[in-house]
Amino acid sequence: MFEPTPLPDARAHVVVVGGGYAGTVAANHLRINADLDITVVNSRPVFVERIRLHQLAAGSGTATVEYGTLLGEGIELVVDTVDRIDSVARRLLLASGNHLDYDYLIYAVGSTGAVPAVPGAAEFGYLLADLDGATRLRHTLIDMPAEAPVVVVGGGLTGIEAAGELAEQGRPVTLVCGGPLGHSLSKRGRRSVAKQLRKLGVEVLEAVAVSEVRWDAVVLSDHTVLPSAATVWTAGFEVPDLAARSGLRTDALGRLLTDETLTSADDARIVAAGDCAAPSDRPLRMSCQAAGPLGAQAANTVLSRIAGEAPAVLSQAFVGQCISLGRSHGTVQLSRSDDTAVNVVVGGRTGAAIKEAICKGTLWSVRREAAKPGTYFWFKSGKRSAQLPIEQQARPDQVPLGSQ
Repeated sequence: MFEPTPLPDARAHVVVVGGGYAGTVAANHLRINADLDITVVNSRPVFVERIRLHQLAAGSGTATVEYGTLLGEGIELVVDTVDRIDSVARRLLLASGNHLDYDYLIYAVGSTGAVPAVPGAAEFGYLLADLDGATRLRHTLIDMPAEAPVVVVGGGLTGIEAAGELAEQGRPVTLVCGGPLGHSLSKRGRRSVAKQLRKLGVEVLEAVAVSEVRWDAVVLSDHTVLPSAATVWTAGFEVPDLAARSGLRTDALGRLLTDETLTSADDARIVAAGDCAAPSDRPLRMSCQAAGPLGAQAANTVLSRIAGEAPAVLSQAFVGQCISLGRSHGTVQLSRSDDTAVNVVVGGRTGAAIKEAICKGTLWSVRREAAKPGTYFWFKSGKRSAQLPIEQQARPDQVPLGSQ
């Protein structure tokens, strides 16, 4: 059921839904086959560097790039939103009222910040996971006195980077973790991060969570009330519900269920990449480190199917996590290929330099792939452990979600 008929006598049209890290790499990689028509559908006319959104919010950097510098020649960009995928007709229904037909679809809609269920958080909090939230926070901070208190909610990497960036500018920042600081880091990694946050004056609260957000304060689980002129919410991520709305099977978070070739469990002409993919119901950690390679591998799957060949299975290794702590310090946490942290870190100015080089290198690799399709490089691992066919696996609500 997973082998569609090749298209030897016609130019195949491949549509990539989503123009983030995974989508741009996938579109550029598809140009290995010069006989394809390639379209990218994205809701914005610019590429968003999500790994720099904390800089945009703090006013220490920008986070948008023109697609003209990232997408290869011949790739069409459609600025629109996909309302639904009609997989039977192989057609996308767009918010503008138009439609777009495809032969193959790469589903790369990414992820965004989860709308918090905590009372007042959706109304008064600033989500830092997308351009709108970061821009809104930036405008608020511009109008705030430098001494006005800021509370950052979430002790993961996004929260750590936001707290460090704001505190480096002299703002009083409290980081409410709701658990261990940097839970994905090793002991040495957490010590490195905690030490620099202390130097920046960040107050770190690990043993409490936020139970309510007010316009001028947050209420903690121990009933403490913290003044807050701006509450930055970084706890939790979610993916768009396009796949579920289109009748495609997803995991509990809404990621498209695929096999190990990133092919949809429901349709061989739909292939997923990036944060919205759940291969064998075991998604990789949401990150640009995973997104770009998944984009290239999704493109390879499509190219193989068009050629009538069996696509390769997913092969990807992690190398670590890079955290900026302001512009002058950082922590690089090394890991095993399966993304488990080892007790080795690089900190200080060297860590900051490595993080900045990786941020720049991420865009450089996209541009290189646009100029020379097929040159994209990623670290590969051995085969992932064997999985049951999706039909025989536990329901998504019985499977723990991957780390974020």
